[in-house]
Amino acid sequence: MSFVHPQFFWVMVIPFIIFAFLLSTNKERLSRVFDEKVLKRLSAADESMPLMARNILMFLAIFMMIIALARPVMEKGDKKVEVQGLTLLTALDISGSMRSKDVYPNRLEFAKKKMTTFFDSMPSDEIGVVAFAYSPFVLAPFSADKETLKMMVEGVDDSYINMGSTDFSALAEQVATLLEKKKPKILVLFSDGGDKKSIEGFKEILKSNHIDLYVVLVGTKKGAPVIDENGKPLSLKDGTIAITQRNDALGKLAKEMGGAYIVAGTGKEDIKQLVDVIRSKYKNQQQGEVTVKERVEYFYYPLGLGLLLLLIAFSSLPRQNTSGKEQVAGSNGGQA
Repeated sequence: MSFVHPQFFWVMVIPFIIFAFLLSTNKERLSRVFDEKVLKRLSAADESMPLMARNILMFLAIFMMIIALARPVMEKGDKKVEVQGLTLLTALDISGSMRSKDVYPNRLEFAKKKMTTFFDSMPSDEIGVVAFAYSPFVLAPFSADKETLKMMVEGVDDSYINMGSTDFSALAEQVATLLEKKKPKILVLFSDGGDKKSIEGFKEILKSNHIDLYVVLVGTKKGAPVIDENGKPLSLKDGTIAITQRNDALGKLAKEMGGAYIVAGTGKEDIKQLVDVIRSKYKNQQQGEVTVKERVEYFYYPLGLGLLLLLIAFSSLPRQNTSGKEQVAGSNGGQA
């Protein structure tokens, strides 16, 4: 047998022993610590049970409760538990082109809504979130708490957008690190795309780390002006307005690597289709094995015994003798 919280036992049992020793052996020293009225209650002499027996019961009751707090258990060894469900990493594009308004209200907000729909469609799975542009960063660690994930994604606003060029290779390296111990390794990308040149290194890193890619593309092929942080369209050197269009090269890459892609539209059917593809491929593969300690709890035995002893000790407390007072009152009345 062992204790889960042995520190509770040692922290509480030492002052308890000192208190019990003082209360039992040295009333004069104890009177310096406690108020006279408190000491009188602790040391009442007029009771149905002898003082020594009542004190012993109370000490034993407190000692049993201290043991219960330390949580005695019988260890039965380690047990491996299989955790069911998928582990996925999602990535949200926060590059400058995501301010464009060819989808309502803009690409970033539209992509965020699609992400929250994706979270709702995978309630029992563990999902992490990364935001990326020039350099990626973890927005939310892997979690099955979808409400927290949605709250973290909702907090991404216009101030997060980076006007620098998107570095897909840096994203792939970050993804490879985060998914290193996961199996299968799944990345779901929410982006308006990237050209073939920018995703060459991205492809190689994903392949070498056996990462499966799925893409949710936002935006239109017609495109829209690139908007700066002040809400104004950006102009090229020749004075013409810069236009950004959805680039489907990322989607084609996902399909080439055995994954899939969708072009995000209104409603939830597109996300549902993507989730169905993911589930059919992996058939709810297990995330892995978790080692837990198997133990039998025994804290309720000392706790129950302590409460019983405490009840017996309290039931033996002296009752107030009112007959003597009545006699004194009666005699005083007779004298009057």
